[in-house]
Amino acid sequence: MSHFLEVSVVTPNGIVYEHHANKVVARTPDGDLGILPRHAPIIAPLTIDEVRVKRIDSDEHVDWIAVNGGILEVRDNVVTIIADSAERERDIDVPRAERAKRRAEELIAEAKAHDDVDELRRATVALHRAINRINVSKHY
Repeated sequence: MSHFLEVSVVTPNGIVYEHHANKVVARTPDGDLGILPRHAPIIAPLTIDEVRVKRIDSDEHVDWIAVNGGILEVRDNVVTIIADSAERERDIDVPRAERAKRRAEELIAEAKAHDDVDELRRATVALHRAINRINVSKHY
């Protein structure tokens, strides 16, 4: 049995991340989920948040990935994250994320002014995604 995890983050656009790791931490609706080698098989939903991957090639290095929800599966020391979108900290376009944040804040204000519950929900999710991307980019 292996003493490390094989980690993959996959989106409809392809593989965003692949590496060997000692530990993976991801956010579920119930809180953070830490995965170590030999973890029991599990499938869990993910929230819009960061995924932290402690790589085996460095005692201190952690890769940060902004994930916009998805599913995490662990089986036989393989951690697979399937998400609608995901970006590594080094790949995030910060000015674009800042623009998305401002646009979402404007949409929230408009939705509140018009009592549009559906638009408010969509804009709130967009804001959360933008803030997540900005926060993850700060780890680079």
